[in-house]
Amino acid sequence: MAVVGGGILGLAVARELTRRRPGESVCVLEREDRLASHQTGHNSGVIHAGVYYKPGSLKAELCAAGARELYRLCEERQIAHARCGKLIVALRPAELLGLAELERRGRANGVAGLRRVEGREIEEVEPHCRGLAALHSPATGVVDFEAVTRELARETSERGGTVVTGCEVRAVRAGGSSVILEHSRGGTEAGHAVFCAGAWADRLAVLAGAGPDPRIVPFRGAYLRVAALAGAPAPALRGDRRASDLVRALIYPVPDVSLPFLGVHLTRQMSGELLIGPTALPAPARDGGALAGAARDGAWRDLRDTLTWPGSWRLARRWWRAGLAEMGHAIRPSTLGEAAARYVPELAGAELEPGFAGVRAQAVDRRGTLLDDFSFSVTGRALHVRNAPSPGATASLAIARHVVDRCAQTFAW
Repeated sequence: MAVVGGGILGLAVARELTRRRPGESVCVLEREDRLASHQTGHNSGVIHAGVYYKPGSLKAELCAAGARELYRLCEERQIAHARCGKLIVALRPAELLGLAELERRGRANGVAGLRRVEGREIEEVEPHCRGLAALHSPATGVVDFEAVTRELARETSERGGTVVTGCEVRAVRAGGSSVILEHSRGGTEAGHAVFCAGAWADRLAVLAGAGPDPRIVPFRGAYLRVAALAGAPAPALRGDRRASDLVRALIYPVPDVSLPFLGVHLTRQMSGELLIGPTALPAPARDGGALAGAARDGAWRDLRDTLTWPGSWRLARRWWRAGLAEMGHAIRPSTLGEAAARYVPELAGAELEPGFAGVRAQAVDRRGTLLDDFSFSVTGRALHVRNAPSPGATASLAIARHVVDRCAQTFAW
């Protein structure tokens, strides 16, 4: 059995296969020189509780189950994490309807401990936060997803699986009773394959015989960091307080639920650093690189694929106002700090510096619709994960069970 992709989802699937089918050969093929080098290693590290997702969707089901399993794994394997909680804050009366919808979804999805807080009650959770009302989700947390991926890889190897890096799959051919993967290290023949290829999911699916719809349109998300190293003093804000101490955990806005993005939020990481962001703009390259060096990393092809996809233009026409706002964040990063200061006014005096940036592999169909749920397809002897954006990392262990269940049913294991 071959698994293509060495992010958290690919390793979760490989681990599940070795647990479910002991004795069967399982091989993970990762195109980069290290695991978790793309989406898994470039995100805010939030363990989502399931507040946002449409009840009855796969996201809602698998996020809730995946979060429980992820916390259990972290506790059993002593992976550093914190169940720190999150506030989703409404600043204006117009946002209260959206907050009520999130509360309805969260309760329908069984989010543990979810409660609404009003006015001064917000300060009991986040003393420096201001707003009209908020939802408090104590089950939300933070973790280093790279550390989780390393643990999944270790478990996979201990059970006899093989993890190979620097192994880019370039062609897929169906044999009579196998699937043949041609890659940068030669070739691998497997009885079946699972593709968890993230930003390259659509291309590999097409190589295996699937249709081009949906296509991956990469979105770049960049964060700002409150200017202080972990544990070092930040610029003074009213006395001798540290800027990073102004936020205990996570503070989010009320998002537009018709978009799969959550808006500019404040995230205190395991390191103690305070992040503000992210932006959400279409990226020229799927690996996050610029067009310079296109001959090396294929960035021109990435840009061409985005620009020639009809869904990209239909998406732009539909969401041009949101796009202009995001362009404003990219052109003048200080607007991210201004947005954060609406929730924590004392951050208005903070000194900010560039943080990390990552690329989100977002599937967009031909009509210009952003796929808002996990999506899968089957070709021959392979199963493809076509869309697994946030909360894909949170839900990875539950998605892995779902994938292996589908393989067992589809391929009559």
